[in-house]
Amino acid sequence: MQTLTAVGHRGAPYHARENTLDSLRSALRLGADAVEIDVRLTRDGVPVLLHDETLTRLWEHDRPLHALSADEVRGVTGGGVPTLAEALAATGDGRVMIDLPGRPDDRAVATIVAAARECGAGERVYWTGDAPSMLAVRAADPSAEIALTRTTLAPARAGLLDAVRPRWLNYRFGLVDHALAERVHRDGYLLSVWTPDTRRSMRRLIDAGVDSITTNRVGTLHTLRS
Repeated sequence: MQTLTAVGHRGAPYHARENTLDSLRSALRLGADAVEIDVRLTRDGVPVLLHDETLTRLWEHDRPLHALSADEVRGVTGGGVPTLAEALAATGDGRVMIDLPGRPDDRAVATIVAAARECGAGERVYWTGDAPSMLAVRAADPSAEIALTRTTLAPARAGLLDAVRPRWLNYRFGLVDHALAERVHRDGYLLSVWTPDTRRSMRRLIDAGVDSITTNRVGTLHTLRS
């Protein structure tokens, strides 16, 4: 029987603000096997959870994250933006998929990878993002588990796959059908998708044979697969 991994996208954003500790804990309570988080660095090099470049959308502070220290971020958000260390502690034994938005440079990626390792979370963390970011992850950690993001149906170059050595190919859900799932599995990879939020889309993807679904409605997904 197929085992489907349910991943809470930025936690459970319909229950609590995305990329917060409450959101991550809510996703796990709703049945998530893993949570997906976005990690960026503050001005002083502390990995924190934030998808956007600025604090505007979520926290109503029009300040770029890279211009603020970790203490300043904590101050202007009332402690709402957790550090990566806090997020890994809050998720207990749960799996954590770390996305690296914004094309961080190799040094930033190495800092984030090292921070996860220092938390003792190496065995339950895996990484997702575009090719340059995942190449940097592979360089920083030869044993890292990687889900290489794909936004096109064109097959990834063999040289790239050899360099990244992903376990997963992580596709935008609208691209995925039975044929793609068969091709990905035939090539020896697991197939993950992001981010369907309707029951109809989730059922279609489950029927297509995907291995993992990242969604904003992880409770709904958990109910469908039960």
